[in-house]
Amino acid sequence: MERKVIGTGETVLDIIFRNNQPEKALPGGSVFNSMVSLGRCGIPALFISELGNDRVGRLIKDFMIENHISPEYIHFFEGGSSPVALAFSDDRQNVSWQFYRDFPEKRLQLKLPGIQADDVLLLSSYFAVNPALRQAIVQLLTRAVRQKAIICYDINFRKPHAGERLQLMPRFIENFKFSTIVRCSSEDLEVLFPGETVTDIYEKHISPYCRCFIVTRGEKDILLKTGTFEKSYPVESFVPVSAIGAGDNFNAGLIFGLMRDKILLRDIQDLQEKQWDKLIESGVRFASAVCRSMENYVPKEFTRYN
Repeated sequence: MERKVIGTGETVLDIIFRNNQPEKALPGGSVFNSMVSLGRCGIPALFISELGNDRVGRLIKDFMIENHISPEYIHFFEGGSSPVALAFSDDRQNVSWQFYRDFPEKRLQLKLPGIQADDVLLLSSYFAVNPALRQAIVQLLTRAVRQKAIICYDINFRKPHAGERLQLMPRFIENFKFSTIVRCSSEDLEVLFPGETVTDIYEKHISPYCRCFIVTRGEKDILLKTGTFEKSYPVESFVPVSAIGAGDNFNAGLIFGLMRDKILLRDIQDLQEKQWDKLIESGVRFASAVCRSMENYVPKEFTRYN
């Protein structure tokens, strides 16, 4: 049976502002952005999320279909509205966010998809540790482990939730235990493990549960730690058109590389340096392509070269 990627995360309509004026509106969300890029590159993609049964929800559903992502596992709820996010971008492409959410009491009320061996499951951000969704997330993760899927977890934990850090820590640890690969940004680590170095964080909090750890650091080198070796990868310096979706598309490129190179769950712990080089390079190419566009995902023409 053909391998597939299953993503789960929040779906929002992003409205992007420059100089305090709205410039563009497009569907977004951390895992959603990754899945659109993978769908555009021809990777079989399923997405688990929730949207209001409203105009925004229908717009996003149509966009998913257009980009080859099955909407079968989207919970279209009543008694609320689809989330909207305002993204304010400054002259240096730094982005600040303001979110508007109106969810019903019961969430993610849907049947979970079938998972096969060596499928890839991607989860990310507050959605992955949200107490209101935890039961469904653990059920999905447990099924993925049982079926011997590859689990990629992007921490993606930012300052607005910093006050919940200690309360949520057991859920982060539980996610690390489920994961095959953990990725994050240096910004995530500053919020979740303030005052600790990347090495300390890996040795104390990550490697006891998951050996493969990737840290992206904006314009600085990308750091990889695998338990058998560690390496830093330089990042090309250029002026981005937009930084929205860069990390999300690094994830997409990494997963694309796993699928392209036919890397299975049993292979990952013993990947050699050259294999990791190819995976990281794929992540960087996807992220760079997004930074050169005004979309949250790789441009459609990018797929011709993959």
